[in-house]
Amino acid sequence: MEPMLYDSPMRRSRVVDRHACAFGVASSPASHRSRRFRPGEGRTCQLSRMAPHRSDGTGMGVSMAAADSGKEAVVIPVLSLASPAKINVFLRILGKRPDGFHELASLFQAVSLQDNLHFERKDDDDTARDSMECNVAGIPTDDSNLILKALAVFRERTGCTQKFHVKLDKRVPFEAGLGGGSANAATTLWAVNEMCGRPATDEQLAEFGAQFGSDISFFLSSGTAYCTGRGEILRSLPPLTKPSAMFIVKPNFGLSTGKVFQTMDYERLSKRDPELLLNEIMESANEGLISPAACLNDLEEPSFRLEPKMGELKTKLASFGFDIVLMSGSGTSFFCIGRPHALLLGTGERDPRNMSDVLRTILGPAFPGVFVEQCTFVNRCAGQWYA
Repeated sequence: MEPMLYDSPMRRSRVVDRHACAFGVASSPASHRSRRFRPGEGRTCQLSRMAPHRSDGTGMGVSMAAADSGKEAVVIPVLSLASPAKINVFLRILGKRPDGFHELASLFQAVSLQDNLHFERKDDDDTARDSMECNVAGIPTDDSNLILKALAVFRERTGCTQKFHVKLDKRVPFEAGLGGGSANAATTLWAVNEMCGRPATDEQLAEFGAQFGSDISFFLSSGTAYCTGRGEILRSLPPLTKPSAMFIVKPNFGLSTGKVFQTMDYERLSKRDPELLLNEIMESANEGLISPAACLNDLEEPSFRLEPKMGELKTKLASFGFDIVLMSGSGTSFFCIGRPHALLLGTGERDPRNMSDVLRTILGPAFPGVFVEQCTFVNRCAGQWYA
């Protein structure tokens, strides 16, 4: 399970942004500052994706809008959904708060590296309990898993009594800084809300998620969001331009998030204003390319001091000619944006579809078991989930 970066209870006082509400997120008063790229201004959702469909047990799909049509709620017996990972396009640590947690500012982006979750309603039975299974050994399937925590919180907050069985097909690496466990929890909240006739709004689901994980609410946004506070205060943003090529690379080891923060030297942190970083990225993204100069992560330096091989891996990846190479979250994964130069790779391979295999082959001797996966940015529209 993905370790939570910040895990204290959410603060209840929140200001709701009318644009963010379309995606079920809340924002701070700072969200309302005058900005050229404010969400909802001159931009509509650019996704042309059809709404996902649900099985009604007859083999026919049921539109996600059915529950809001004014007709009797449709009971959904089974539902399968993707559970996307995320990256931190930049991550600033602004200091330690009086409550002992850290204040951050980060641009989160959902990506197409995904787990798959399959939900089944259990028969109505007072003795029934939620249950889950996973294809990867070592992933807990007891009440410590965020999926089962999400089910418990959903019932507590909505009064729904339905129990579920969940099958988790795990593909997102854990201990990677990719938010895999948080995404599983958010996907669970959204899925069971659909299956129970939508007793909660997306905004309420985000509040439920913030009770037990600061990253969970992000996945209930549009998929691109500026996150502040402990990460639980969100400003949903227009989709970023998809990169020409992108790879997630993770060595076969993880790092303790707590130790990364303990190792952090505040004097070595970047002094760059996160609002200016956000401006720079959004403006450059409108021109089709994310500004590499605005992509930074304050947790890289302590991570590299804890595990020098992390620095070695970043140096090696940068030598291949990617436009951007940056650690995500507290590590240990890196995202690499752009097409690596075939000559720098020492191969004649130019097809990005084969580049994951090439990178694994080149990195393998120094980093046995390295994970490499090509992916891209993903977003969602209101009323739909990630495809």
